[in-house]
Amino acid sequence: MTREKNDGPQGRPEFQIFKDYIRKKGLRYTPEREIILREIVNTGDHFDVDELYLRLRNKGERLSKASIYRTIPLLIDCGLIQEVYYEDGHMHYEFIYGHEHHCHLRCLECRRIDEFVEPSLKKIEDRLARKFGYRVVGHKLEVYGYCPECRKKLNLR
Repeated sequence: MTREKNDGPQGRPEFQIFKDYIRKKGLRYTPEREIILREIVNTGDHFDVDELYLRLRNKGERLSKASIYRTIPLLIDCGLIQEVYYEDGHMHYEFIYGHEHHCHLRCLECRRIDEFVEPSLKKIEDRLARKFGYRVVGHKLEVYGYCPECRKKLNLR
């Protein structure tokens, strides 16, 4: 999945979505929150709070981890990011606004992540909705194992 790089919020709908959401919640749209969102949008990769914090610090930004931890739930709630997986005591997230829904294959050895779209999952959603009477609004699928390189290195079939 290709993610477009951008250095600022000018004309970007995700920044306006976040501003509107923050204001509806009665909160302030702070420069810190904008810096956090900008870094997430520009990186376009899976991240955890520690990685995001270090990237921002390395760029000279003076933000606390607490600011990031307080901003993450707001970004999830307004639909800009989602939780992807939990590993090594940290939740990992990804920017999802404007991106096609996808699932993940994750290597347990090297931590490589391959994103994929599987159209047959829609049929499974439909079948489950009928069977259990649900209105399905989405799914999150993570498949984990060993990538081809790690399988070779570990001599796994």
